[in-house]
Amino acid sequence: MNQKQNIQLPEGSLGKQTSTLNLGPTHPATHGVFQNILEMDGERIIDAVPTVGYIHRAFEKLAERRPFYQITPLTDRLNYCSSPINNMGWHMTVEKLIGAQLPKRVDYLRVIIMELARIADHLVCNSVIGVDTGALTSFVYVFEFRELIYEIFEEVCGSRLTTNIGRIGGFERNFSALAFSKIENFLKTFPAAMKEFENLLTRNRIFMERTMGVGGIAADRALNYGFTGPNLRAAGIDYDIRVAHPYASYEDFDFTIPVGTTGDVFDRFLVRNEEIWQSVRIIEQAMVKIKDLDPAIYHADLPDFYLPEKEDVYTKMEALIYHFKIVMGETDIPSGEVYHSVEGANGELGFYLISDGGRTPYRLHFRRPCFIYYQAYPEIIRNSMLSDAVVTMSSLNLIAGELDA
Repeated sequence: MNQKQNIQLPEGSLGKQTSTLNLGPTHPATHGVFQNILEMDGERIIDAVPTVGYIHRAFEKLAERRPFYQITPLTDRLNYCSSPINNMGWHMTVEKLIGAQLPKRVDYLRVIIMELARIADHLVCNSVIGVDTGALTSFVYVFEFRELIYEIFEEVCGSRLTTNIGRIGGFERNFSALAFSKIENFLKTFPAAMKEFENLLTRNRIFMERTMGVGGIAADRALNYGFTGPNLRAAGIDYDIRVAHPYASYEDFDFTIPVGTTGDVFDRFLVRNEEIWQSVRIIEQAMVKIKDLDPAIYHADLPDFYLPEKEDVYTKMEALIYHFKIVMGETDIPSGEVYHSVEGANGELGFYLISDGGRTPYRLHFRRPCFIYYQAYPEIIRNSMLSDAVVTMSSLNLIAGELDA
């Protein structure tokens, strides 16, 4: 005899039962740092709660105990995929406070390095989007040229990933002939590979279906969250600090700001691709401009911040004194309050500096764009599929080093 069983369902459940899933931090796509506690209805994300704090390194407080010129190794480790931009943004902040005037050649050399770093960063981001949709070939295509960029950095400063490149007032040494040769070789060989990369993915039906309409955010929501950089421009807002608030003589260059319309993963991908082409265009212009300038100039006249030549240290008392003061961190900075921002590879990277006239910052705050993007991540992935959450995270270019300073 069959007997009907009366099953009591929770009130308001409508017969459905959700499950809880940890997306990260022990997941390859979350860098071992990001955690999202997802409420799932099958494969669909109902809600998400992000967790911040797995990489809390106290960058700002560490910086407040260091001499100004020793803070560069900390800025290196914010967005470590394009660390030269971070370093030079910090140097420009100090230069703004002390009122330093830099030679044009220094500005143009900085532009070359910053745009190379932007290309390297975008190559990582867009090729990983390909990997997250099942396309490993594109990743292999462009990483050869990321390596060429790192070889340029290595020739300029001796380092590759966390470069410690540049100094307050310019560079630690002049660019060698080999460095310029490597830059010219990159400009000559990279465009063909970049076109191949675009051909592999841009009109690929599988890639398009995995990225179009996925992880989108409207322009007004992006502005409300504080989005900047490619993620904001993909939503249709043409805000670029290089144009809105020029620094490092960016006003001397001709380039366009690519924008999207939907703010989804596909638009972010397209915007970054076009920004790579614009960066190549800027570097080509800079290479032409520096040919008309004094090749011996690579830093400003700032003896309080720039180590004198070794020969002078050994033979001249004034050079020895400056060397000792700089190395021992005994250079005082004028008191004041400044904010300076640069167009980082993934958005507006800002430095809010308060000086009380001492030898270390009184207060220093880093505006890290990834910290802002991650706050919007739960809203962006809500009601999407679990597989879309990973590619959305990649397309936002969330870098762990910026998440929690």
